[in-house]
Amino acid sequence: MEFTGIDLSSVPNHVACVMDGNGRWARNRGLKRTEGHAAGEEALFDTVDGAIDVGLGWFTVYAFSTENWRRPADEVRYLMGFNEKILLGHRDELNERNVRIRVLGRRDWRVPRRLIRLMDETVEMTRDNTGMTFTIAFNYGGRAEIVDAVKRIMEAGVSASKVTERMIARNLYDPDMPEPDLVVRTSGEYRISNFLLWELAYSELVFTDVLWPDFRKENLFDAIREYQSRERRYGGLAGGDEGPTR
Repeated sequence: MEFTGIDLSSVPNHVACVMDGNGRWARNRGLKRTEGHAAGEEALFDTVDGAIDVGLGWFTVYAFSTENWRRPADEVRYLMGFNEKILLGHRDELNERNVRIRVLGRRDWRVPRRLIRLMDETVEMTRDNTGMTFTIAFNYGGRAEIVDAVKRIMEAGVSASKVTERMIARNLYDPDMPEPDLVVRTSGEYRISNFLLWELAYSELVFTDVLWPDFRKENLFDAIREYQSRERRYGGLAGGDEGPTR
């Protein structure tokens, strides 16, 4: 049974994933980097299936960062078209499965208008669904999100003395999105790369050596098992622990 060892009554509500390793996967096989991105599509939707099956409330993936614009122009063009293809190829199926789709990130001049229209159509199509929320972080950067939140607060004329954490949280790109309980990063890299900087203050982090195109729902379940083996303290003390907090 694929859920062996998972307490289905206490799965994390929100899992976020940094999908890393497409380029290395392709290089190891003598292929173009774009072939690695293409292979990552199967990994993504197998993992989305697992997220739905295990009962996650929210699943968020880092699809394209504000820093990814620095990549070669042909790769950037490929990724624009690839993300369009992913939405067109999978939104109907996800809609039928009662999945709500959201997009997180800046909508600036660099993003093709047709892709923005497609994102808006997809979000509207699935807006009333009540199953898992699948969020795509696209043209997203954690620092940019915080800067944009502060700008909105300043534009509203709020005085510095009245700015609170709650106010900043209400001005993030998706204030309804709960903070991730678990963040998974693939490919053996041990960093968060400007992903959800505000939201993951108390997230559990799981790193795996698996390259993203080889990642499957079973790897997601392994990460959930690891999550469930930990004790979340949010800066407080463990049960019966009177020593200093860590």
